[in-house]
Amino acid sequence: MTDKVEDVKLLGIIAGGGLLPERLLGVCDTKGIDTFVVGFERQTDLAILKDRRYMLTRLGAAGQIINTLKAHKVRDLVLIGSIRRPSLKELRPDFRTLKFFLRLGLRAIGDDGLLKALRRELERDGFKIHAVQHFIEDIMPKAGRIGSREPTPEDMSAIRHGIKVAHTLGRLDIGQSVVMQQDLVLGVEGIEGTDELIRRCGLLKREGRGPILVKMAKPQQDESLDLPTIGPDTIHHAALAGYAGIAVEANRSLLLDPQKVADLADQYKMFVVGVDPDSL
Repeated sequence: MTDKVEDVKLLGIIAGGGLLPERLLGVCDTKGIDTFVVGFERQTDLAILKDRRYMLTRLGAAGQIINTLKAHKVRDLVLIGSIRRPSLKELRPDFRTLKFFLRLGLRAIGDDGLLKALRRELERDGFKIHAVQHFIEDIMPKAGRIGSREPTPEDMSAIRHGIKVAHTLGRLDIGQSVVMQQDLVLGVEGIEGTDELIRRCGLLKREGRGPILVKMAKPQQDESLDLPTIGPDTIHHAALAGYAGIAVEANRSLLLDPQKVADLADQYKMFVVGVDPDSL
C-alpha cells in the first residue's frame, strides 16, 4: 500500500453509481476500517447505504457535505463510482458550490479538470484524497488477456490506432474511450458514458469482424480520480452489441470482478485484454 492507507481508521466514501462503492465497502469491512458514505440522489445505489453511517444529498450541496464530513471526524476520502453530470437546474448549487464553479469558470468543461479542481478544494479543507486501488490491491488489470481469447494481429492494429485516438481525446479532456472496427473510428466517448457509446456504435458497425472498445486513461490523469473502469456489465453490453473485444489500459484502469469478466468474455466468445501503450 501507499499513502499510508494502512493507518486509515475512518474512510469517507463519496459514492457514485456502479459496483465499485459496494466493493470498497466490503474491503473496508474486511480490513476493519470504519466508513461514512456520501450518496447522491438518483445516482448512488441506495442498497449500499443500509446499516451504514451515511448522508444522501444532491450533487450541488458541497457546503452541507463538507460540514457533515467534518462533524463525523472524517479526514480521509475516496471518490468513486459513476456520476451522471447534472444540468444546472438539477444541481441546485448551494453557496459553497456556486462559489466553486464561479472560481473555476470554463475550466469545469471537462471531467478531468473538474475533478482535479474538486480535489484541490477538498484538500484546502484539510481532507486527504486516496486512490481506491490503494485499498483494493487486485483491482488493476495487468498486461495480457483476461479470459482465454487473444486479439488477432488485425485487432491489435485497430487497438494501436484506437490508443492514439483515445490519448488525443484525453489530452483535450473529452473522454476515455473510442470504438474501432478494423482501422475505422466508429465513435468516441462524450458526455453519454461508455455504455451508451457501446450501444450507439453497435448500431454503426459494418460487415465483418465486430468492433473493439478501447478504453485508456487520459495522459494527464490523476490516478486517484476517475480511472477507466470495466466490469461484467461492460462485457454484457459489448456482447449484446456484437463486439469482438475490449482493450483496457494495463496498470492504469480498474477491473471489477476479474473472474466474472473472464468467464463472460469466454461465454460470449470475446477477447478482453490489458494493454500497455508504451510497449505497443
